[in-house]
Amino acid sequence: MSDNFSYVFPAIRGIQAGREYYVSMCPLRLLSKLFVFDDEELVPELRAQRTLNRARVPDIARYVVKNKDSYTFSAITASIDGSVKFEPVGNLDTASFRMGTLTVSMDAKFIVNDGQHRQAAIKDALQVAPELGDETIAVVFFLDRGLERCQQMFADLNRHAVKPSASLGILYDHRSAAANVAKHLSLTSKVFQNLIETERSSLSERSRKLFTLSALHFSILEMLPEKELEDFSAASKKCQQFWELVGAQIPEWIYVRESKMTAGEVRRDFIHSHAIVLQALGRVGRAIYQLPNPNLPKILGKLKNINWSRKNAATWEGRAMIGGSMAKSNQNVALTSNEIKRMLGLKLSPEEISVEDAIQASRVPSNRNKRGKK
Repeated sequence: MSDNFSYVFPAIRGIQAGREYYVSMCPLRLLSKLFVFDDEELVPELRAQRTLNRARVPDIARYVVKNKDSYTFSAITASIDGSVKFEPVGNLDTASFRMGTLTVSMDAKFIVNDGQHRQAAIKDALQVAPELGDETIAVVFFLDRGLERCQQMFADLNRHAVKPSASLGILYDHRSAAANVAKHLSLTSKVFQNLIETERSSLSERSRKLFTLSALHFSILEMLPEKELEDFSAASKKCQQFWELVGAQIPEWIYVRESKMTAGEVRRDFIHSHAIVLQALGRVGRAIYQLPNPNLPKILGKLKNINWSRKNAATWEGRAMIGGSMAKSNQNVALTSNEIKRMLGLKLSPEEISVEDAIQASRVPSNRNKRGKK
């Protein structure tokens, strides 16, 4: 195998399941030349990987470009379908024998088992930031042993992959302005202090936490535009002011802090600590701050007159709840926000009026149903 017709990679040789594999570093600018997707039109049974979801690629590319000094990528895993030769450095008695060069025929085909979206995003990112081309990404090479083996590798690599909860992702995210504000409030606000679950995005009945970090985070995104969030000090102050006033109007939140009620009891019997309501309250907060010289204590003081009980189905069913269970859709957030705004005496925007008109229309029986009842 001549070097003129081969790829040569510096590599480390390892063993898994009795088979050799190799780890190398590949310049980013070479990824698109090495890994070419030519089987996306095949039926799933004849493919070695999933088809490329183009909708995912721009977000990953933007992540690289915006964080050129701190982005992180895990290794790409690929199978080599073709002739390879590993030439170790050193001798059998030294550790350096595991290091050497991997020579791969240019006729060989590289099949990505894991990382095709990273590869496609890197290609797009290099068009914006070509200076990243000489940076490297780790590539793990396995020897191709047929379609069945490649499909099994894809299944095995993704079998135990578990996406971290939204709350944990927010906790560990130091780039997001909204995440930083949410974490700050969870530590400093008397409303949320010691009552925020930072690792999970759902709470068990026995949990002593009343809110999740992800719910608080999404409420902040609803409340403040991205430009305001960039000023951490001002954003934190505004959020703290808002939520302190909100918390003062909800007795059950106070009872939990005073150990007069458990968090589980409140979440079971009331809707106001659930994510959809926090998000709706954040949306209400944005509307209040958009008013000229809003009187926050006066407006938010009306929250104490709201019946937040789950038993209040006449108000919350179809808005915050569906069939007695808490809802999660964007439409339900909008409908819940609309109801809170109505109770606070705030005007609905044209878009919010349209949402209300739609739900009211869906509740009116059609003429056909009326004739059927007759």
